[in-house]
Amino acid sequence: MNQASSAVRPANENTSVPKPEIRSRKSSSDQRYARYKAVIEWATHRDVFDLKNFKQACHPEKPGFVTRVVNELEQNGWIIREEQVGLTYRWNPARTFSTQRWLDEKLFGSQIKESPEQDRPRERLLAVGAEQLTNPELVAILVRSGRPGESAVMAGQRVAKAFDGRLEDLPGAGRAELKEVSPAIEKTAYCQIMAGIELGRRVAALADNRITVKISSSSEAITFCQRFFSRLISDAKQEEFHIVTLDTKNQVIDTHQITVGTLDASLVHPREVFRPAIKDAASSVILVHNHPSGDSTPSREDVAVTQRLTESGKLIGIDVLDHIVLGRKSSVSIRETM
Repeated sequence: MNQASSAVRPANENTSVPKPEIRSRKSSSDQRYARYKAVIEWATHRDVFDLKNFKQACHPEKPGFVTRVVNELEQNGWIIREEQVGLTYRWNPARTFSTQRWLDEKLFGSQIKESPEQDRPRERLLAVGAEQLTNPELVAILVRSGRPGESAVMAGQRVAKAFDGRLEDLPGAGRAELKEVSPAIEKTAYCQIMAGIELGRRVAALADNRITVKISSSSEAITFCQRFFSRLISDAKQEEFHIVTLDTKNQVIDTHQITVGTLDASLVHPREVFRPAIKDAASSVILVHNHPSGDSTPSREDVAVTQRLTESGKLIGIDVLDHIVLGRKSSVSIRETM
């Protein structure tokens, strides 16, 4: 027996070569494991094998499946193609192949269900609370399930590493970008991540709303708007116009989106702006919009919209206290610049 065969053959190998036992296909992980095992075990009983005979020996397994296994073994350096004799392969004598280890890494990797219960993200969340979990663990829970060779835990680790120090950029990541980070982030996992982020934002915004008791100055209006409308600052691709409604004590009642798109006096109609304010029985409002460019310097159109809505508000008895322009690095009160 040569060096390659001694590296790959089981210690208790019989002289006869086993026929691969290919079971009927099912969707369970046990059946997938059995399919790979049958194919791999046939190969490990050969010092050299050609692809055509390999496929025939593994019948009724699909030839395409056998080819994929061979290609993966070659790509990972376990087998070497003998170029001079076509699609014939031999085991790499420089490496020791373990069937069991290869199968475990291929099909389970760092699968959550294979880990000790105390190390699984969901179990840890239930035991110690979400606030105690690391970023990789939180992402792993959102990913939920992995794929062969890439578990949810591995996906969480990759995403956390890719966005280390810039977690605020994660909400703006596209599906293709996250797919490049981890193959486990398919459409469902991507939707779950983005939904989790957005829900967290909304909860935080509502909490901030309750904490803010009163807005009595432009600086307080800026602080509130920067917290509540953080999404507009971080990743909004278009201008969005919102209002904040306040009661007679300048306490926040609610917020309302009015328009999405370039701010224009002809588009921001007073009727649309003050309808939700009247419904809230508001005494005053604060106007808010973002500049996707990141520069919060008010434009002439911003000032014109503020003046028009201020005059309209006077007619119906609802004061426009301020107009806040949100930028990436700073925000500006138009009232203070007028």
